[in-house]
Amino acid sequence: MNILGVGIAASACNGYQNDGVMIAAASDAFWDGGSACGRNYKVEGRGATNQGDPNPCRGQDYMVVKIVDYCPSGCQGTIDLSQEAFAAIANPDAGKIEILLPLL
Repeated sequence: MNILGVGIAASACNGYQNDGVMIAAASDAFWDGGSACGRNYKVEGRGATNQGDPNPCRGQDYMVVKIVDYCPSGCQGTIDLSQEAFAAIANPDAGKIEILLPLL
């Protein structure tokens, strides 16, 4: 997961801009033509995806994030967590982690 900057930028999910900090943006694999807006996913850290930190997952065992935006073309088969959501489950310096992502 790359870290999604959370701020005052416009969201592709109208009406979800003020839903706290445990949020994420969905790539095409999850976007479902915009139906992903407002969906909650349980995020569990599974491990590293790069050569950096071999054990980046830490903190909470899992968290629930709400899809509030669309992730641009740089995201493929992923969700982009807010900085706060990423830091709650993994070392922010890890950049990307492998996760388990069941829909709630």
